[in-house]
Amino acid sequence: MTQKSGVMTVPFHVAAVGEEEAQAAAEVIRSGWLTMGTRTFEFERRFAAYVGARHAIAVCSGTAGLHLALEAAGIKAGDEVLIPATTFTATGEVVCYLGAKPVLVDVQPGSMNLDPEDAARKITARTRAMIPVHLAGMPCDMQEIHDLASKHQLHIIEDAAHSLPASYRGTPIGALSGISVFSFYATKTLTTGEGGMITTGNDAVAERMRIMRLHGIERDAWKRYSSDGSWFYQVLEAGFKYNMTDIAAAIGLVQLGKCDELCAARQAIMERYTAAFSAIPALAVPQDHSDRKSSWHLYILRLKLERLSIDRDRFIAELKQRGIGTSVHFIPLHLHPFYQKRFGYRPGDLPNAEAQYQRAVSLPIYPTMCDAEINAVIAAVSEVASSFGSK
Repeated sequence: MTQKSGVMTVPFHVAAVGEEEAQAAAEVIRSGWLTMGTRTFEFERRFAAYVGARHAIAVCSGTAGLHLALEAAGIKAGDEVLIPATTFTATGEVVCYLGAKPVLVDVQPGSMNLDPEDAARKITARTRAMIPVHLAGMPCDMQEIHDLASKHQLHIIEDAAHSLPASYRGTPIGALSGISVFSFYATKTLTTGEGGMITTGNDAVAERMRIMRLHGIERDAWKRYSSDGSWFYQVLEAGFKYNMTDIAAAIGLVQLGKCDELCAARQAIMERYTAAFSAIPALAVPQDHSDRKSSWHLYILRLKLERLSIDRDRFIAELKQRGIGTSVHFIPLHLHPFYQKRFGYRPGDLPNAEAQYQRAVSLPIYPTMCDAEINAVIAAVSEVASSFGSK
């Protein structure tokens, strides 16, 4: 927290890393082995145990993980993959990497997650997979999604970038579907700076992804510069350069050890926000669900624009003037030039996604927020809502 010209400044995010992570990274550097190695494999084992998955495959980003997952699922040129319109572009671009088509599905107004009913309407003879995104850390309605996928024999690849640690009906995200993909970007509950993890219960799929993440070479070729390795290796497929480094894994191991604590801190902030904002007529707080546990990666406040004399962009500008950092998650994919030019999407095609986007504001919710910062956010949001509330 800083103060500028008398105004308290609360950034949108501050990574919850410190000396323990720095020491872990330094130990790897001093060891002389920096790239994928024993720390990475330890991180994979501990992560798999944490979410209850049979396999965990560490990668350099969540985006890389989604690409590997689609490739392992056999997605190819001409196939169609259902994805929600409200997501980061990575969810859609990885489909394009394989020459397939991302078919945008509208969202449920409350959760802003993929709407299974709209997904059902958009299934064709070319549909091969569905990527539900657990937006903000709140799990999708996975029972409906599993039922739909089973009926049409579709692969499910969960975009779990926001949802560690989250659960659906008592089962951790990461152990529900065929493949799940997590992100460890700087803003996530568990961060390695950049990085990701894929989980699966399928032995063959796991083996495929392990080979493809490192140039398609045989699995133990990473050892070729170690004392128990060999210079000889074989290339089995045209793979990718998607492996994690031991430096990142060392940070991840420290973060994994306090993941529950970091999530609890986010939960506590959410509860204070929701208690304060529920009483303000112009504001709609995020939905909670009794059968799901959110990671609260984001706190997406929705404005009741009919009760305000300003729009969302002006609301954000007013918060900025009061020293509060915010963001918007996300600009629906059908509003971006690439998706319009390549696939012909237009404004109005996904009405729920568009309507929610126009009133969404993401507030700071990082684990190290102090009471003064939380109070500053509550005070600023309340003041703007009051000052510009319609009579």
